[in-house]
Amino acid sequence: MTMDALSLFGLFAVTAMLVAYALEDRSHWFILAFAAACALGSAYGFLQGAWPFGLVEAVWAVVALRRWSVRRQLTA
Repeated sequence: MTMDALSLFGLFAVTAMLVAYALEDRSHWFILAFAAACALGSAYGFLQGAWPFGLVEAVWAVVALRRWSVRRQLTA
């Protein structure tokens, strides 16, 4: 089994999401990293033609950005 560049990109995006989500309690910066990883996951979904996945990941990115903004203000 070989992986093309798009599959590797998707693997990176979801791995980054998992790691950032697991570390969110350590710093608000991990919430921002999770938002960025969700945006990458969204791009992957649209690029591979799975627009529902891309749309849901885009919504998660917006939700995570909001969570980051609130958490950053609480720690400032």
